[in-house]
Amino acid sequence: MYAVIRAGGKQYRVAPGDVIRLESQANGTDGRVEFGDILAVSAGEGQIGKPPSEARVLGEIIEEGRGKKILVFHYKRKKQYKKLRGHRQNYTAVRITEIAFDGQKFTAPELPKKQPKPKKVAAEGEAHVEETAAKAPAKKKAAKRPAAKKAATKKK
Repeated sequence: MYAVIRAGGKQYRVAPGDVIRLESQANGTDGRVEFGDILAVSAGEGQIGKPPSEARVLGEIIEEGRGKKILVFHYKRKKQYKKLRGHRQNYTAVRITEIAFDGQKFTAPELPKKQPKPKKVAAEGEAHVEETAAKAPAKKKAAKRPAAKKAATKKK
């Protein structure tokens, strides 16, 4: 099951569990987003149709950030004109959680919650030894250089 949605002026083919990067989206209610503009939904094996108004695609916001920098360089030859600007596009990463169509509901499997790693607790004596070992970097032995060659004496 997949759907074709329109978001941010672009079209995306999505299935439950897919993660897509959209242009910045306004936060939905508690990190959830509902896509209203659904262009097509696959109805089964090899069938695709225009969805009725009751079709819906839901997603959850995973991450918000800024993309890689793109350099924009304007140049006119023979006119001594150069202009360099940078641009970073804002994005929202959304994981598609559910596609509902024609009484059927297709959901993505739940992701396991991340457990914080337990911190090691060392005895006081051990902690002091580890700190001093971490502060003192290992010394490298200097490599011996070959002796400089002596200038040959001139014969008379």
